[in-house]
Amino acid sequence: MHPNLTFVLGGAASGKSAFAEQLVVSTEKNRVYVATSQVFDDEMRQKIRQHIAQRGAGWTTIEAPFDLKPALTGLSRDQICLIDCATMWLSNHLLAENDIAQAQAEFLDDLRTCPAQIVIVSNEVGHGVVPDNALTRRFREAQGRLNIALAAQADLVVQVTAGLPLVLKGQLP
Repeated sequence: MHPNLTFVLGGAASGKSAFAEQLVVSTEKNRVYVATSQVFDDEMRQKIRQHIAQRGAGWTTIEAPFDLKPALTGLSRDQICLIDCATMWLSNHLLAENDIAQAQAEFLDDLRTCPAQIVIVSNEVGHGVVPDNALTRRFREAQGRLNIALAAQADLVVQVTAGLPLVLKGQLP
């Protein structure tokens, strides 16, 4: 268990990123934002602009759509890192046809060895209907396994629904 790992999950547009950002800014630590998304269209560009505006000033941003190790190994104890989000990171690997199990194992290992406090955002995708195609079903299963592994490694797990946090594991600071 990583003593400084917080895992925030929820559905799409549930308020999970805003909640995670508030956890980060409530500390006195230097803030780092690890962005895992890739920009493929104008809609994603707009979403990124909204997230940047929502966060405000005072963040160092690192783009890491695939390999999180360089970003995480470069952090120190006086920093807090928000990884937003595990879902985009997983999607990137899935679409690139990378070995998901290996990528996940490396990600979890990188989290264990990172000296900084970490907050990870992820989507909960197990509440919906069974997807109608193989790629989406594969993604749903991989996301479920990743979320289970992240929750097991975290000492604080919070689910956000309609902007409201529900602590599933641990205690809020």
